[in-house]
Amino acid sequence: MKTALLSLWWLRIATFLLAALAAASATYWVLKWQATVPASLTAAVVYTAPPAADPQVVARLLGGGQTSVSAKLVDSAASHFKLSGVLANRASGSYALISVDGKPAKPYRVGAHVNDELVLHSVAPRSASLATSLDAPVSVTLELPKLSQASSLPSPAKKPTEE
Repeated sequence: MKTALLSLWWLRIATFLLAALAAASATYWVLKWQATVPASLTAAVVYTAPPAADPQVVARLLGGGQTSVSAKLVDSAASHFKLSGVLANRASGSYALISVDGKPAKPYRVGAHVNDELVLHSVAPRSASLATSLDAPVSVTLELPKLSQASSLPSPAKKPTEE
């Protein structure tokens, strides 16, 4: 009888260990399954393009309408135009601030008609080129006035003299 009881205990212990192993395995796989399905924890990457340049804002930044143009115009085509400023930007395009026939300066984008015959062909750091079309050779080159050293430096403050 004693051997029959020992045989039953080994069977009961083996069954308990097998059930515990099955429960542990099931718990492991349930926890692993829940960990692989995130509840929208990842953030989506949102890219917003920079806003397009407003020609009126560009004109104000470059001093549009504040330039004084002499009323005397010479017969050459370049005398009808005065370059007031340039803005070169690869992302949103290049602009030039051009005064036509003494009128207040307006911003023109590369490819825009400046008058009936000419379009803005290209913009460089201190100049703009006009042509009859974008494919045509440059017919007029406008340059910004040279900066004088005296106008670009702040004036020194005078020291008060003791009397």
